[in-house]
Amino acid sequence: MGLAFEKELIEIRFHGRGGQGAVTAAHIVVDAAMREKLWGTAFPFFGAERRGAPVTAYARISRRVVPTKSMIRKPDVVVVLDQAIMNYINVFDGIKESGVAVINSPTAPLPAKLPPAVKLYIVDATRIALDLGLVLAGWPLVNVAMVGALARVLGIGSSSVKEAISSILSGRAAELNSRAAEIAYREVVEVEAS
Repeated sequence: MGLAFEKELIEIRFHGRGGQGAVTAAHIVVDAAMREKLWGTAFPFFGAERRGAPVTAYARISRRVVPTKSMIRKPDVVVVLDQAIMNYINVFDGIKESGVAVINSPTAPLPAKLPPAVKLYIVDATRIALDLGLVLAGWPLVNVAMVGALARVLGIGSSSVKEAISSILSGRAAELNSRAAEIAYREVVEVEAS
């Protein structure tokens, strides 16, 4: 059925840059999971972030109430909104041996950095955002496309993702982001270890 329904608790860590919407992505995926009768919580890690600086957000999805709102040091899933930050920080730090990485990339990125047992999924969220004109101040808005890809990996239905998007965004923004999530949901692929 999907990772979210196979395990009691899924801990997700989002890596992005300030202004890319990692925090919003965490909230949308939790909202979508709750529409599937799961529980969840999402929260950011704030420091002295500025536009472009590395940002981390967290989400927990469970079949039971999730009271914990602490940082996630051993995630089941890592979501990378901007592949370039992998040059500066170890996004895989602490990932569980049976973990999953969902990365915004047109091709499989830096396989040497990926821990051996981690499953890798990629989607070209940047292309999707650019194709739809989802750009703000010159930056492609990839966060909601990444939610679509993550939802597919987790086994959360695309209709729940669209409902969650509509609960946070409205008008043309909701329409374009729903399309981005739907395209990424279809296009995310698992990359086999070489």
